[in-house]
Amino acid sequence: MPTEIMVAEDDPKLAEVLRRYLEREGYQVVLVPDGRQAIDRARQRPPDLIILDLMLPRVDGWDVCRVLKRESEVPILMLTARSTQDDIVLGLDLGADDYVTKPFGPPELMARVRTVLRRRAADVASDVASGPAPLRVGPLVIDPDRHEVALDGRVVDCTPAEFRLLEVLAATPGRVYSRTQLLDYLHGIARFITERTIDGHVKNLRKKLEADPRQPQLLITVYGVGYKLGHPAPPHHAP
Repeated sequence: MPTEIMVAEDDPKLAEVLRRYLEREGYQVVLVPDGRQAIDRARQRPPDLIILDLMLPRVDGWDVCRVLKRESEVPILMLTARSTQDDIVLGLDLGADDYVTKPFGPPELMARVRTVLRRRAADVASDVASGPAPLRVGPLVIDPDRHEVALDGRVVDCTPAEFRLLEVLAATPGRVYSRTQLLDYLHGIARFITERTIDGHVKNLRKKLEADPRQPQLLITVYGVGYKLGHPAPPHHAP
């Protein structure tokens, strides 16, 4: 698949110039004229890179960057007519990967695009090579690299939403998460879930993981708040 670049630019003449240059470089280009459409399109089908004008209608580029960087790692190259140090620092603090100040030459922008894409490809390759470390809580092991859950060495079958729920809880054992927080973390895996569905996932996981689901030692309810992952005592073996 060709590399897809979204250009979020409300000036149709500049957007068309960028489209022609990018397509000449072999990229597939999507044009959006405002910040709201940029967010919606990126959520629907994340591009490989976003060229983002800061002065967009409906939702400005600052907020577009803030929202999308909170939800994903999509590279963002900002276009700005505001070249003060504070503006540049703010953009980078929001997660922008690079910036170009207006007016600019298209060859400079193409060079910046290639640099950001190379950097992103190197980061992805590094992540794949190293892989995330397994999370261990007592006898429970969650392996993000293999997408596998094991209890006392026994592999436990989990749905994607159940796996993500365990992964979130196991990252900080003992921390209490509200149902609303867990819904936020599961967004994108189970999009049409409710707080009651979180309870259902916990109930199913207890059946799979707890020696006695009615007296859970691992997936613990904190009444009036939410759930946490505890440190279960090692199993007692009768003499």
